[in-house]
Amino acid sequence: MAEDIKTKIKKYRTAPFDSRFPNQNQTRNCWQNYLGFHCCEKAMPAKGGDVSVCEWYWPVFKSLCPISWVLAWDDCQEEGTFPEKI
Repeated sequence: MAEDIKTKIKKYRTAPFDSRFPNQNQTRNCWQNYLGFHCCEKAMPAKGGDVSVCEWYWPVFKSLCPISWVLAWDDCQEEGTFPEKI
Protein backbone atom coordinates (compact mmCIF):
# COMPACT_ATOMS: atom_id res chain seq x y z
CA MET A 1 0.00 0.00 0.00
CA ALA A 2 2.80 2.42 0.85
CA GLU A 3 4.37 1.75 -2.55
CA ASP A 4 1.13 2.66 -4.32
CA ILE A 5 0.93 5.94 -2.43
CA LYS A 6 4.55 6.83 -3.17
CA THR A 7 3.99 6.13 -6.86
CA LYS A 8 0.87 8.29 -6.91
CA ILE A 9 2.63 11.14 -5.09
CA LYS A 10 5.38 11.23 -7.71
CA LYS A 11 2.80 11.51 -10.51
CA TYR A 12 0.71 14.35 -8.97
CA ARG A 13 0.95 17.68 -10.71
CA THR A 14 -2.09 19.20 -9.03
CA ALA A 15 -4.76 18.12 -6.58
CA PRO A 16 -7.06 15.36 -7.82
CA PHE A 17 -10.82 15.89 -8.01
CA ASP A 18 -12.55 15.53 -4.66
CA SER A 19 -16.32 15.07 -4.88
CA ARG A 20 -16.76 16.66 -1.44
CA PHE A 21 -15.70 19.99 -2.99
CA PRO A 22 -17.31 20.18 -6.46
CA ASN A 23 -17.36 23.99 -6.79
CA GLN A 24 -14.72 26.31 -8.17
CA ASN A 25 -13.94 27.73 -4.73
CA GLN A 26 -11.38 25.32 -3.28
CA THR A 27 -10.82 27.10 0.05
CA ARG A 28 -12.43 24.33 2.10
CA ASN A 29 -10.56 21.69 0.14
CA CYS A 30 -7.30 23.48 0.95
CA TRP A 31 -8.21 23.75 4.64
CA GLN A 32 -9.31 20.11 4.92
CA ASN A 33 -6.15 18.76 3.31
CA TYR A 34 -3.94 21.01 5.47
CA LEU A 35 -5.67 19.71 8.60
CA GLY A 36 -5.58 16.16 7.28
CA PHE A 37 -1.83 16.33 6.80
CA HIS A 38 -1.08 17.65 10.27
CA CYS A 39 -3.60 15.40 12.03
CA CYS A 40 -2.23 12.38 10.19
CA GLU A 41 1.35 13.33 11.11
CA LYS A 42 0.33 13.51 14.76
CA ALA A 43 -1.91 10.43 14.88
CA MET A 44 0.13 7.87 12.95
CA PRO A 45 3.16 7.75 15.29
CA ALA A 46 0.83 7.64 18.31
CA LYS A 47 -0.86 4.56 16.85
CA GLY A 48 2.42 3.00 15.77
CA GLY A 49 1.63 3.49 12.09
CA ASP A 50 3.75 4.55 9.15
CA VAL A 51 3.95 8.34 8.70
CA SER A 52 4.68 7.97 4.98
CA VAL A 53 0.92 7.55 4.43
CA CYS A 54 0.53 11.21 5.40
CA GLU A 55 2.72 12.32 2.50
CA TRP A 56 -0.31 12.07 0.21
CA TYR A 57 -1.77 15.27 1.73
CA TRP A 58 1.38 17.35 1.24
CA PRO A 59 1.30 17.93 -2.55
CA VAL A 60 -2.48 18.21 -2.49
CA PHE A 61 -2.67 21.09 -0.03
CA LYS A 62 0.50 22.65 -1.46
CA SER A 63 -1.15 22.88 -4.87
CA LEU A 64 -4.45 24.22 -3.50
CA CYS A 65 -3.42 26.63 -0.74
CA PRO A 66 -1.77 30.01 -1.20
CA ILE A 67 1.65 29.96 0.42
CA SER A 68 0.74 32.96 2.60
CA TRP A 69 -2.09 30.98 4.18
CA VAL A 70 0.15 28.00 4.89
CA LEU A 71 2.80 30.24 6.47
CA ALA A 72 0.18 32.02 8.58
CA TRP A 73 -1.33 28.72 9.74
CA ASP A 74 2.12 27.35 10.57
CA ASP A 75 2.83 30.47 12.64
CA CYS A 76 -0.49 30.08 14.46
CA GLN A 77 0.38 26.47 15.29
CA GLU A 78 3.73 27.53 16.75
CA GLU A 79 2.07 30.29 18.81
CA GLY A 80 -0.70 27.99 20.00
CA THR A 81 -3.45 30.12 18.49
CA PHE A 82 -4.48 27.76 15.69
CA PRO A 83 -8.31 27.61 15.45
CA GLU A 84 -8.51 23.80 15.15
CA LYS A 85 -7.36 21.07 17.46
CA ILE A 86 -4.64 19.01 15.82
